[in-house]
Amino acid sequence: MQNIVKNFLIIFLIFLFVSFLFSFYFNPQEQVKEIGLSTLVEQINQEQVKKIEVSGDNLKITLIDGSKEKAIKEPGEALSTTLKNYGLEPDKMAKLNIEVKTESGWEFWLANLLPILIPFLLIAGFIYLMMRQVQGANRRALMFGQSGAREIKPQDKKVKINFRDVAGSEEAKEELYEIVEFLKDPKKFTSIGAKIPKGVLLLGPPGVGKTLLARAIAGEAKVPFFHISGSEFVEMFVGVGAARARDLFQRAKKNAPSILFIDEIDAVGRRRGAGLGGSHDEREQTLNQILVEMDGFDPHTNVIVIAATNRPDVLDPALLRPGRFDRRVVLDLPDIADREAILKVHAQNKPLAPEVNLRRVAERTPGFSGADLENLLNEAAILTARRNEKQINQAGIF
Repeated sequence: MQNIVKNFLIIFLIFLFVSFLFSFYFNPQEQVKEIGLSTLVEQINQEQVKKIEVSGDNLKITLIDGSKEKAIKEPGEALSTTLKNYGLEPDKMAKLNIEVKTESGWEFWLANLLPILIPFLLIAGFIYLMMRQVQGANRRALMFGQSGAREIKPQDKKVKINFRDVAGSEEAKEELYEIVEFLKDPKKFTSIGAKIPKGVLLLGPPGVGKTLLARAIAGEAKVPFFHISGSEFVEMFVGVGAARARDLFQRAKKNAPSILFIDEIDAVGRRRGAGLGGSHDEREQTLNQILVEMDGFDPHTNVIVIAATNRPDVLDPALLRPGRFDRRVVLDLPDIADREAILKVHAQNKPLAPEVNLRRVAERTPGFSGADLENLLNEAAILTARRNEKQINQAGIF
């Protein structure tokens, strides 16, 4: 409501300013005396009139002394005829300087139409703002059932990553590379009757790079990547989660070949029958829709569903059966060599002092995940900036 009032006031002030300018232009502040035609004829006979400008029925009179007057002639009559009817001497008519101005052009149209258009435009502008607000509300209501999945297109180089950008997890990358080959050349597999897994489940503790690895698969295959969290399906309104699941799979199918990534799938994929809502629980309805969508895939549709979780023990068995998430890739905490490689990746844009030895840092950080190592270097950079130093030294990391 505040936006409507604000927009209406802005439009009103604009039209008020425009109308003021035109009223000032077409109605100058100089006071001009208005005279009758008999007075005008008398002045002409006395040779007091220098020039007469005719604009429609309006007469602008300029006297010999420079003063100005105005008069109105009879409609439909020529000025010469009118003046003769009022007793103008014939010899005076020949000496009279008369200029006729045609009422045309933008000045004529603005002068005549602007007083009518301003109220009309104000009303039309107000109605337009009201309709826009109503349409916006309707659009938001219609979009309520649409998924909020973020799409990363293959041509978006700013966020595109490949397997070489993911340090460590070499075994997981080898297992996932067949997904890349299938998306690049599906006939290689279908020609011999092989079916690529529809779903791949990434398992591992927090921070080991499950989301990063899923994005790397899309980057290697050069296909669209749709990313959504499991918690984004569930709403307080019944049926919204299932509607968003349908919309998400439809978007992925339209952009096939593509990768659909569901992060933290345990938020919506928990074992059914364990909640308070029973079979009518909104979360379980959403899970049912996801299961149906995965079963309903056309065997020739190149859409790979990748999900990530760090709690595989709570997932529903229907999600893990063959034909759904039947391929599971486990990502463990990095070993010393992987930790060193991860540190080198995160240290690329940070000025390190010559004495910094990332191998020693990797030796002293057993049990750290990739996210922990990234945070370690970030905290070292913050500490270095706080000390007003230009390079990160070994003591700043530890």
